[in-house]
Amino acid sequence: MQPIRQHLRNLLFSLCLLLLAGCVSAGKDFNVHMVPQIKLHQTTRAQIEQMFGPPWRTGVEDGKQTWSYGSYKYGVSDTQSRDLVVRFDNNGTVVSYTFNSSYPEDKQL
Repeated sequence: MQPIRQHLRNLLFSLCLLLLAGCVSAGKDFNVHMVPQIKLHQTTRAQIEQMFGPPWRTGVEDGKQTWSYGSYKYGVSDTQSRDLVVRFDNNGTVVSYTFNSSYPEDKQL
């Protein structure tokens, strides 16, 4: 029974440290100012990688190759996030994309 209690104490201690640290980050920053440069049916996969770097995640959505870029910062009283999802047709050209942000400075994009 003692090892379980010690494990729970360590877990509780780790959670408290995490809360005291105040911030947890996931993903990686990307150049949000390049988002308006994406042109449907014109921008290629190679151009997207040149603008934003390698994707943070890749996948398939509705049969289309999908690249995701994201930056997420979670704090005790504040959470900020940015994400860009780019979908490509079979020729490797952008067929659609979505950009979402909670940063006030991104509202003009």
